[in-house]
Amino acid sequence: MSLTLTSTAFSDDTDIPPDYTCDGLDLSPPLFWVGMPPTTRSLALIVDDPDAPDPAAPQRTWVHWVLYNIPVGAVGLPKGVSQEDLPAGTLQGLNDWHRPDYGGPCPPIGRHRYFYKLYALNAVLPDLHHPTKAQLEAAMQGRVVEKAQVVGLYQRS
Repeated sequence: MSLTLTSTAFSDDTDIPPDYTCDGLDLSPPLFWVGMPPTTRSLALIVDDPDAPDPAAPQRTWVHWVLYNIPVGAVGLPKGVSQEDLPAGTLQGLNDWHRPDYGGPCPPIGRHRYFYKLYALNAVLPDLHHPTKAQLEAAMQGRVVEKAQVVGLYQRS
């Protein structure tokens, strides 16, 4: 079985409910995973939007959440998980709002895609002291065993 990432809030390539966006409660959605490779020692999660600011003319990828060193015993993250309630040992990086917590979809224009990407790593990473997405990806280089993702869509009304 290969690594699979799902959410009970939305299915792959469907709309993210407003509760998980800046137009609602801005909660992190519930996420679950199965099929972890046996060589996995930790997990990392990156949530980003490659359609910023306008899907018709994207200029950058906006980062919404960066987590790493999620323990292999974890099977998911509950809805609206706070820093205090993350699985023991999980560390957070910085999103593009320069915060360590989840920042939900808040597109200025158009319908955006939000990639929730889970990485199975063959190592526990050192404390990177709130890394950016780029810094985490550099630290993960050569350590990714498998990757899974679920994509949500959102457009403000």
